[in-house]
Amino acid sequence: MRALRSELQDQFSIESITFPVNAEQPIRFGGRLLNAAEQAFPIIRGRFQRLGYTPILRRAGDEDVVLAMPGVTTAQPARAWINAALFLLTLLTTLFIGASMEMADGGLPSTLAAWLAGVPFSFTLLAILGTHELGHYFVARWHKVDVTLPYFIPVPFGLGTFGAFIKMKSPVENRRALFDVAVAGPLAGLVVALPLLVIGLLTSPVRPIISGGGGLQEGNSLLYGLLKLLIYHQWLPGNGVDVHLSSMAFAAWFGLLVTAFNLLPVGQLDGGHILYALGVTSRWLGYGVLAVLLVLGALAWSGWYVWAALIYFVTGLEHPAPLDEITRLDPPRRWLGAIAIVIFILLFAPIPLASIP
Repeated sequence: MRALRSELQDQFSIESITFPVNAEQPIRFGGRLLNAAEQAFPIIRGRFQRLGYTPILRRAGDEDVVLAMPGVTTAQPARAWINAALFLLTLLTTLFIGASMEMADGGLPSTLAAWLAGVPFSFTLLAILGTHELGHYFVARWHKVDVTLPYFIPVPFGLGTFGAFIKMKSPVENRRALFDVAVAGPLAGLVVALPLLVIGLLTSPVRPIISGGGGLQEGNSLLYGLLKLLIYHQWLPGNGVDVHLSSMAFAAWFGLLVTAFNLLPVGQLDGGHILYALGVTSRWLGYGVLAVLLVLGALAWSGWYVWAALIYFVTGLEHPAPLDEITRLDPPRRWLGAIAIVIFILLFAPIPLASIP
C-alpha cells in the first residue's frame, strides 16, 4: 500500500484511504486529482500496473476516487488461424449464396463460371462487414486495447453469414477511447458501403413490381430513398415500378441495414457505446428503445422482435464503465457523436423487408 501511495502522490491529493476487507477487494484512495484526468490517469495506470494493480478512477459526489484493484489484465496469445478459417468458410458460403442468386432457373451453382457469378455479392458483403470490424480493430489497437481479429460467422443459408464481430480482451481506458472504437466501425463500413451501393444501383434496372410472386421488397431509409431519387430521378417504389437490385446492390443495401442496426442507441451495440461515451447512461433509455422495437414489431416488421430479444438477452442493457470514468469527450468527438446520430436517423428503415402482395 505504501508503494501505491507513493506512486499516487504527485498526481492525486490523498485525503482518505480505505483498506479492503479481503485481498480481492480494492484499496480506495479518496481525494482530488492534481491534474486533468486524461493526463493523470495514464501515468497512474502505468505505475499501478508495474506494482500488480489496475486503477479505476471514479467521482463520488465532490470527491475523486482511485480504486486499486489487485491484478493486471495481460494480453492473451492470438489464434489467428481460427479467424482465417472462419473467414474462408464465410467466403465460401457467401459465394454460394451470391451464385445462387444469379441462377436464372433457381438451381444451385455447379460450374466454376456459376460460382464466379457470386463474386460481386460476396465481395461487397465481406468488404463492408470486414471494413466495419477492422475499423473497430485498428482504433482499439491504437488505444492499446487488447482485441481479437474479426470473427466471421458463416451459414449455408440466408445471406451466407450472420455477420462478424471482434472481442475486446482488456478494459477501455476512458470514454474517449470507447467512443473512438465504437464510432470507427460504422463510419469505416459506411465509407465502403456507399460507393458500392451507388455502383450496384447504376447496374440495377427499374422494372414493374410483379404482384403475386411471393418475393421480398427492401425497405427505404431516408438515405437509400434519396440515393435512388438521385440516380433514377423518381421516388422508388412508385407508380408500380421499383429498382430490381443486382446482387451487388442488394449486398450493399444490406450493409447499410447492418450499420443502422449497430447504431441502435442501446446496450453494447455501437450506438449504445457512443451514447454512453457522450454521457447518456440512463437504463430507462434502453427500456425505451426496446419498447419502440416491440411496437415496430407489432405495427411494421416482425423482425424487430428478434432484435429486441437479442439486445435484451445477449448484449444486455447495462454498459460496463471504462477504467477512467471522469474524462469526458472533447468538442470534436461530441460533434462526431452528433453526426453518428444523424447517420443512424438517415439509415434507419422501420420496415427493412416487406413481402410483395
